[in-house]
Amino acid sequence: MSTTPSKARYIMIGGFLGAGKTTAMGKLAQHLTAQGLKVGLITNDQAGGLVDTRLLRSQGFATEEIAGGCFCCRFNSLVEAADKLSNNDNDTTRPDIFLAEPVGSCTDLVATVTYPLRRMYGDNFTIAPLSVLVDPTRARRIFNLDPTPGNFSHKVVYIFKKQLEEADLILINKSETLPAEDIATLQQTLAAEYPHATVLSASTRLEQNLTPWFDLLTNTEQTARQIMAVDYDTYADGEALLGWLNATVSISPNDEFEAEAFQKVLANETQTRLNPLTAEIAHFKMTFSPSDSLNGELASIHLVRSDLKPEIGLELDEPVTQGYLIINLRAETDPDALSEAVQSALAVTTASFPTLVATIDHQEHFRPGRPTPTHRDTNQLA
Repeated sequence: MSTTPSKARYIMIGGFLGAGKTTAMGKLAQHLTAQGLKVGLITNDQAGGLVDTRLLRSQGFATEEIAGGCFCCRFNSLVEAADKLSNNDNDTTRPDIFLAEPVGSCTDLVATVTYPLRRMYGDNFTIAPLSVLVDPTRARRIFNLDPTPGNFSHKVVYIFKKQLEEADLILINKSETLPAEDIATLQQTLAAEYPHATVLSASTRLEQNLTPWFDLLTNTEQTARQIMAVDYDTYADGEALLGWLNATVSISPNDEFEAEAFQKVLANETQTRLNPLTAEIAHFKMTFSPSDSLNGELASIHLVRSDLKPEIGLELDEPVTQGYLIINLRAETDPDALSEAVQSALAVTTASFPTLVATIDHQEHFRPGRPTPTHRDTNQLA
């Protein structure tokens, strides 16, 4: 069992939409908990109602959600979330480790989050190296190692590359999805492009090669280097190109139904409607929670690129009678198009399950606003 640290450790796991940050957070949290450490998780989004929060809470982790902007623009909310997880400084529940997952379209986190946190709250926290996860197929396309079309526009790619530029640790995730030689070529490319970063590869889903990453996160601290330059106009334009949709749907059938089958049809119908729009999907994910669940069981499905098929994640043990669905969809297209696609797909899917009634309880779709950091430290760490 690990010795309880005198200061809480702050670990931030960044990366572009669909890189596998939430899965990584869960695996790291399990690893730390097994060492006898108390862990608090903080998720982040441009709007409330996150699939990620639901997934992490279903694993039994204390999780706070910060909505309405990235950590950089909601810095005070980040500190408040840590305070809330600390439960008023109660030593029996105060986390030893805080794991934070920023919005997948956010960058400039060192200058606006970790440096200010160190400067203002250095007596309370030690700061781990900033990790940035990458989906290997998406990264290979962006760095012209894979000729397959379907990349984002250059202003969105600007954000993707800036995330890597400020990373202390770059983790090529989902290593099981490509041949070893393709992963090796990408690792060499990233190491050459970003020589200041340690570049690793692993599979968080299969729990392969995670120990080197875990060790660096838990045993080393972020070191000083020059703050990167960011063109906030390009950054803002890139975020504004991404459509954002969050929705909650009540499902009330007159008979039992298979939640996984419903989610799969809905995901496929939504994708079918987005494909003609050439809308590049960044991440599309859903969770279904049965109303009578006592232990937080979930069914989940996700899609991380337009040229993939939706993939089932978590499954329920048996058919259900009612519950609610959380939908998170991010793609480079007009947010109105996302809303129309989801509503049309939901109508068609519901009609294919004759006893089922689906009601949209809440929906918001928008483009992210211009990032306006609460703090931006341009001096190096002392």
